[in-house]
Amino acid sequence: MADRRLQVFHAVAKNLSFTKAAEALFMTQPAVTFQIRQLEEQFNTRLFDRANGRIALTPAGLLALEYADRILGLSSELDTRLKELTGHVAGPLMIGASMTIGEYVLPQLIGEFKTRFPAIVPRLFIANSEQVQHRIVERSLDLGFIEGDSHLPSLMTEVCCDDELQVVCAPEHPLSKLTAIPPRMLLEHAFVSREPGSGTREVIDRYLEKAGVSLQPVMELGSPEALKGLVATGFGFSIMSRATVALESRLGRVMRVPLLPRLDRQFSVVYPKERIHSKLVNGFVEFAKERMAALQAFSTERRITAA
Repeated sequence: MADRRLQVFHAVAKNLSFTKAAEALFMTQPAVTFQIRQLEEQFNTRLFDRANGRIALTPAGLLALEYADRILGLSSELDTRLKELTGHVAGPLMIGASMTIGEYVLPQLIGEFKTRFPAIVPRLFIANSEQVQHRIVERSLDLGFIEGDSHLPSLMTEVCCDDELQVVCAPEHPLSKLTAIPPRMLLEHAFVSREPGSGTREVIDRYLEKAGVSLQPVMELGSPEALKGLVATGFGFSIMSRATVALESRLGRVMRVPLLPRLDRQFSVVYPKERIHSKLVNGFVEFAKERMAALQAFSTERRITAA
């Protein structure tokens, strides 16, 4: 329902590229340029500065983008809510997730939810927790799942379940022979870590600071898979979620050793405070919270039985 010119402007502003916007909208570049020119004529101001083959938003363009985000978001909400009046749960569901949750927890949940509601079109964006939160603020995502709480005042946080982080290393690593590891003992070994901005990294840094331990990574990697591959070679240790190394642990490729005291964190769902959420978004939030809590209970029961 939103003005097509506003949709085109939004795409150009987000990509800062007429070419990329044209590709995203399945339009020709001259058609995109024409729509922007019409909008600039309507507002009687330039929305973009064009120089040296690059474009940038003018002050008027920045203001227009702020309103475009809100208008397009409200237009999408209106479309969804009107469909819900007929009892039809359908449409796109834009989900963001930190890497741990997005790669090891959510795929199964999204598959189960899609089976219940075949008409929905879920899309999953995976990045670190900081990037996910900023995408929600920009309204390019409906909701997100992160480690810990959000620090952004415009977002609401609801806890879904707990998750334990443990030392992960190769079977031949000296730390693998221990039953529990105090933080100070980690200083004797090479530490490989996730990058700054990662929810996992933030939780670990807070834990070590509280323990009075300054542990400097010898290497920072941008994904759990990369970390697992590195520590499996015997190069150092990492601190990771139990969920990320469940398979490798069963196969004997890596060892998991609890920290002492335990390092627990929370998985949370975040979404905009002021936004009126659709039945689809609310339904998925409740479904995900129930399933994640159930998976946590099952994992705890297995751990107790194994002990």
